Amino acid sequence: MSVLPRLRERLRRASLWQRLALLLFPALLVVTGLELWMTRHNALAAANAAYDRSLLGALKSIDANISTASGGLSVELPYTMFEFFELTASGQVFFRVATSDGLVELGSADLPAPPTALAMGVPTFYDATYFGEAVRLAAYRRDLDRAPAGSTGRSVLIQVGESTRSRQEFSARFVRSAALRDGLVLAMLLCGTAIALAAALRPLSRLAREVQARTPDDLTRIAEADLPAEVRPLVAAVNQQMSRTQDLVTQQRQFLDDASHQLRTHLTTLQMQADYARREQDPAQVQLALDALGTEIGRATRSAQQLLALGRSDTVSVEPAETDLAALLREVAVDLLPLARAKRIDLGIHSPAPEFLAVADRSLMREALSNLVTNAIAYTPAEGTITLFAAGDAAGWSLNVEDDGPGLSEEERAALGQRFRRGARAGKGGFGLGLAIARSIAQRHRGELRLEPRGTGTGLHAIIWWPRPAAA
Repeated sequence: MSVLPRLRERLRRASLWQRLALLLFPALLVVTGLELWMTRHNALAAANAAYDRSLLGALKSIDANISTASGGLSVELPYTMFEFFELTASGQVFFRVATSDGLVELGSADLPAPPTALAMGVPTFYDATYFGEAVRLAAYRRDLDRAPAGSTGRSVLIQVGESTRSRQEFSARFVRSAALRDGLVLAMLLCGTAIALAAALRPLSRLAREVQARTPDDLTRIAEADLPAEVRPLVAAVNQQMSRTQDLVTQQRQFLDDASHQLRTHLTTLQMQADYARREQDPAQVQLALDALGTEIGRATRSAQQLLALGRSDTVSVEPAETDLAALLREVAVDLLPLARAKRIDLGIHSPAPEFLAVADRSLMREALSNLVTNAIAYTPAEGTITLFAAGDAAGWSLNVEDDGPGLSEEERAALGQRFRRGARAGKGGFGLGLAIARSIAQRHRGELRLEPRGTGTGLHAIIWWPRPAAA
């Protein structure tokens, strides 16, 4: 595994402190190394500038003592300056004076030549190796007043060199002191960063302790006060999720309370009827008790089925997919046709097209539509009419159930759809869950259940409407 994937894996598993250390410490080391390199470069430049001035002074001293007045080339060497120069250079000092034709040579004739041609009257500094030792040289060429006797050279070359040992020692001392300083600064920076991070992360530690101290059923909001601005969006998201969870828990508790109450009522009634049948001696009365027992078992079965459907509509995940609403209408109508025929109700469907596509969870929509049609059949008088149809526009789609029953008042239409809430004209056998199931499924599709009066005459128009997906 290469270095980068290993670093990513380590960062993924590391704590916040370890992540900061893995990211910050190498960066600080790189910055410190770069700063030391620049310090060494600047130290060498400063040492060269200082020592080169001494070289230039020696060069000018030699040049000032060159004379051709005697007819030859004479040089009076500044020995006192050379002695001082050797002390500052911490090593031997070399010099050379030569004419351009090479007939006159004074000093060390084998000093390394300048790397480039010299311009007249301009001193040049360069580095070279002389007898295996690094040296720094200054070279200077100028015209003579007249050529020395026996020579055709009209210019003179002056070279002065010294060992770079003192320069290197100066630079090394400078770099060592800079490294010590930078190391101390790095240590102080790391300590300061650790202290600052500890202070900055203290609210997170406090938040962790508060969350750990909570009881399992404590879903109250986490206080966002005194938290860093970068953490508040996370806490807000957690609070939002906890609010959703609290709503779901409240809904589940309400469902359990309603279901237990409803089923307890049925079980109590069944127990009473069974006890009555065991005590009764008259066969006719026993038969009546058994018939009532069978009816109550049917009601309990229907109640349990609706409670399970309601719980499923509240908790099951919605999986929208392309659904043929026309086929869905036909399927529900065929399933409930025997129930409608028992009351001689005209159950019909109307589809705008043989194939009418929409995006919805088909199983949930089928459950919602079946409950609306079952309710319509229950409250529509014999020989009545129920019509099922689908519609759609640019905003969304709808499933519609329209009947010519007694209808509902405006107050009842606003109240119905809540669990175990029934209309004033409701007869025996209902539980007030059908509309609640349809409403829950519509809301799970980001839609709504609408109860409206029929367009003409008496009756009720129930509508499940849901919007088109945002991507569409």
